[in-house]
Amino acid sequence: MTVPLLRTEAVSKTYRMPDHIGRLVLDHLDFTLGDGEIVAILGKSGSGKSTFLRILAGLVPPSDGVVEYRGHPVTEPVRGIAMVFQSYALFPWLTVLGNVELGLEALGIAGTERRRRAVDAIDVIGLDGFETAYPKELSGGMRQRVGFARALVVNPDILLLDEPFSQLDVLTAETLRGDLLDLWEASRIPTKGIVMVSHNIEEAVEVADRILIFSSDPGRIRADIPVALPRPRASENAGFRQIVDQVYTLLTTVPGRDGRRGARPEPIGIGYRLPDASVQQLSGLIDTLTGAPYHGRADLPLLAEDEKLVMDELFPLIETLQLLGFAHVSAGDIELTGLGRTYADADMLARKQLFAEAVLKHVPLAAHIRRVLDERPGHRAPAARFLRELEDYLSESEAQRVLDTVINWGRHAEIFSYDSDTEVLSLENF
Repeated sequence: MTVPLLRTEAVSKTYRMPDHIGRLVLDHLDFTLGDGEIVAILGKSGSGKSTFLRILAGLVPPSDGVVEYRGHPVTEPVRGIAMVFQSYALFPWLTVLGNVELGLEALGIAGTERRRRAVDAIDVIGLDGFETAYPKELSGGMRQRVGFARALVVNPDILLLDEPFSQLDVLTAETLRGDLLDLWEASRIPTKGIVMVSHNIEEAVEVADRILIFSSDPGRIRADIPVALPRPRASENAGFRQIVDQVYTLLTTVPGRDGRRGARPEPIGIGYRLPDASVQQLSGLIDTLTGAPYHGRADLPLLAEDEKLVMDELFPLIETLQLLGFAHVSAGDIELTGLGRTYADADMLARKQLFAEAVLKHVPLAAHIRRVLDERPGHRAPAARFLRELEDYLSESEAQRVLDTVINWGRHAEIFSYDSDTEVLSLENF
């Protein structure tokens, strides 16, 4: 049997919180990367994508399970695996040549050979003539090219890419992505396999041979989607659009709400990572879906394009509409439910009542807060009480974000009041 380039078996990662409670980030991931394969990883915030990439690179140890590179355990950074980061990670006091040479210097490569290989890598990645420039003199796209050159100069078998195009404008990202694919297709780089974390669905379908969809809390591989399309891939191609729709559906479907009418949702708990969506944004999207040209139903990729919404902006809204029962997603389309259409037609007071009923019915944390306030003699409780409960499930920052979200929803719906000076929730004025 051929040994895969990279393999993980039952890889899990648990982070210890300040109160010593363990938070499971990744749960028993089995993964292989074959020779000549590009794999993209997609998932919402908190799914552990970047953590998994760092475990593959040997930068972060798994809590359980094994990582193997060509059959050998990966317990630290190894020769043969290189990584390109989202944030460029260049040393500002070094020139382009100095930044690219750095990895070779760490490997003990002699000066003359080091310079030759660095110049070759700079030339291959399209930065010939900028060897003596400093990072501050370069555009974002040029800085990321330096990052690619620094990774490629060590002749890696495997290239790990952590959202390498996300900080670039659309045209620059498209150009750099195309150049990388051209180098890959022409075998002008020594790399045998690529694993790329992305937040862009079309990018993943354009580049990858397989797409892994990560679920969240903890991160698990929810789906492994083959992309058997010849390159170059045209986004208007029917097969391309079909895969895009499939990925959109998987990424925007709340657990248990798979788009089937009448499907029984899986229960969620108070520690559910609520989407970061404001009531105003939700109402705006419902109004948009109600009007022309959608009339209650829209293709998600087209909706994102028409409304100029990137994935990280659109997905929390879609997830929230499904969570509250205002819409459902199927085959890459979103459609308002009867409740969603009723909300669209209602006046402000009726909308507030419908929103309150939906939040109490579908958001356990909101119902829990209201129940505690109802049961307390003074109908008051500090927000910190609920924050501590959330920190059993989420990181400190995520727990605070989720609590802020549910407080904003609850205040709008008049489920409870909140005094931001005392940080106390109550039923005053109700």
